[in-house]
Amino acid sequence: MTRLQVALILVLLFLAACVSEIDPAYISEIDHWHAGRIDRLTTADGWLTLAGLHPLHEGVNTVGSVAGMSAQLVDKAPAKVGAITIGDEQILFTAHPGIQVFLAGGENQEPVIRLPLLPDTSGDPTVLAVGSLSFYIIERDGLLFLRVKDRESDVLKHFAGIDRYPVDDLWRITAQLEEGSGTTAVPNVLGQVAQAPSPGILVFKVKGKEYRLTPQGQPGQGMFIVFGDATNGQGTYPGGRFLSAEAPGEDGLVVLDFNKSTNPPCVFTPFATCPLPAVESILDVAIEAGEKMWGEPH
Repeated sequence: MTRLQVALILVLLFLAACVSEIDPAYISEIDHWHAGRIDRLTTADGWLTLAGLHPLHEGVNTVGSVAGMSAQLVDKAPAKVGAITIGDEQILFTAHPGIQVFLAGGENQEPVIRLPLLPDTSGDPTVLAVGSLSFYIIERDGLLFLRVKDRESDVLKHFAGIDRYPVDDLWRITAQLEEGSGTTAVPNVLGQVAQAPSPGILVFKVKGKEYRLTPQGQPGQGMFIVFGDATNGQGTYPGGRFLSAEAPGEDGLVVLDFNKSTNPPCVFTPFATCPLPAVESILDVAIEAGEKMWGEPH
């Protein structure tokens, strides 16, 4: 090998190193952001505490751990906690005699005997607590469910973080927000499809090829994106991942930082009601950035 060839190889290696070098400040920024994500995830009422999701029907729904309850809780719950009665104008909880049920956070107050319940769609759901469990009503497309959490859940106790792809600024991409229909279909794991407001269509390129995503959100505000890609089931959650983005600038440009892609709650528990990617937001490229699969698929 001649000196010229050696010199050429050294120059190419130097240029490759320069191209691949990532700003350490950017890596630190993403690491700090992810640490905050983990902090939020591991709170006493975060997604890792989910311990049940029970469909409710009109009339009386019994709640407790004994067999035969309409909503059968985990074994640590009392055999009979109470009953949730769903009527035309009100949802009412009645505690079983002798069982101490409290408003969550109000364990120093008098136990609840009878209390109207507001679902999560009210913006301020009524959360009740018995022992380490808490429960409240959620509404999904007109159907009611009892969501149960356990601040002492095994998932929370044994959680050791989430594996990620290496931070790579290749996946910090600028997209153009173009006009859309104003809404987007949002399927979920329950088999339902709802309509959500959408500010338009995000158009961007990866390695020279154009792709499109349909975000949720109001015009001029931050956006929430549920997307699928070629890593789903091949390193990431089969049901897609989540990404948030800030409001577009006056020029309609939006930064999509896929290094901040996160798993949906359904990766941690079968008791979440996660949205799924709409057909138009499933990409045929492998987005090797952000969080990888956690645990076993549900």
